Amino acid sequence: MAKKITLFCSAGMSTSLLVNKMRAEAQKAGEDFEIAAYSLNEAPKFAPEADVILIGPQVRFALNNLKKEYPGKPIEAIDMRSYGLMDGKAVLALAKKLMG
Repeated sequence: MAKKITLFCSAGMSTSLLVNKMRAEAQKAGEDFEIAAYSLNEAPKFAPEADVILIGPQVRFALNNLKKEYPGKPIEAIDMRSYGLMDGKAVLALAKKLMG
């Protein structure tokens, strides 16, 4: 069963480009992940079934709240550099590291 990597940002728009790059990297490596992006206000709907949650730098303020709401779930903010460069490989590596 594919692990679910869920990204949240302010609108879910800019992050969808990053999701496509992450999917391409996973495919190249022959890895099976379900990767999707949503706006932060959709967290209650999509966070519970995520295996790992990554948030865009523009909603970094929500990090502690998400960690409180979903204890035991790996949650981290994507660093500005990887996000700015839309570095799918680096962000996928972060997700995999968080999943262990």
